[in-house]
Amino acid sequence: MTRTAIARRLLTVVVASLVAGCSPRALAVRSLGNALAEPGTVWTDDDDPELVGAALPFALKTYETLIAEAPEHAGLLIAACRGFAGYAAGWVEADAERLESEEFSLARAERERALRLHLRALGYCLRELEQRLPGAAADLRARPETALSGARASDVELLYWTGAAWGSAVSLGLDRPEIVADLPAVRAIFERALALDPGFDRGALHEAMISVDAVSELLGGSPERARDHYRRAVELSAGERASPHVTYARTVLIGEQDRGGFVAALERALAVDLDAAPADRLANRLAQERARRLLARAGELFFEEE
Repeated sequence: MTRTAIARRLLTVVVASLVAGCSPRALAVRSLGNALAEPGTVWTDDDDPELVGAALPFALKTYETLIAEAPEHAGLLIAACRGFAGYAAGWVEADAERLESEEFSLARAERERALRLHLRALGYCLRELEQRLPGAAADLRARPETALSGARASDVELLYWTGAAWGSAVSLGLDRPEIVADLPAVRAIFERALALDPGFDRGALHEAMISVDAVSELLGGSPERARDHYRRAVELSAGERASPHVTYARTVLIGEQDRGGFVAALERALAVDLDAAPADRLANRLAQERARRLLARAGELFFEEE
């Protein structure tokens, strides 16, 4: 038998053994899952939020269908977490803000829906976190300071989305003590991620920490730290992201009743060039729409005129 024939025979044996351990259906699901788990610029560089928002629910249910077939697929679990959290923040919360001044009951219903979506997102991230660090979900509630000691740099994306979904749920559930009680877990997630990769996604972790440190000092917040994270987020994004300005305006400056700073921060957000960073185009468009809504409501948000 020639060496070519021997190699062909060995390849046949290897392929047969792989297929025997994984059905064609499972292979197809995993292959499709791998492809869909990548965020892709076809979403992020779109300049039509309405089009993307209409398409996202189908994409999210597709993730869930595939997860039912491949429940341990890491990429799909993170993609579902990222997708549900992003949809809740970018579209459902936005709908609540639009309704707030005119239809309070409808706005409240939309905020409740956003909370449920963030909790669904969190569930997917915690499933993947448990696969990587067994017991971490329970430890984050009981011993947040040490729960993630085993996390590595390769876990930072997962930590970011876990914290994003959980933190958003806390901000929407301020009237629910059982949800607010999870704030130390959120802080621990972002602080561990920052320790592992402080420059992750051009300042995304620092932007997240603006909201975490904007809470009352009784809950561990610090306006000074929030301002430091704001400056660092803007610096790491090279000023090409609108969202740090919006986050700082709505979480810190409203609380301080600094109307001048609020307006200035939102104007900085609106000055960001949508074409400067194509991969951030959709996020910037959403952030600028939020900036305009906030500016329109300045009279409601501040007790005194300038």
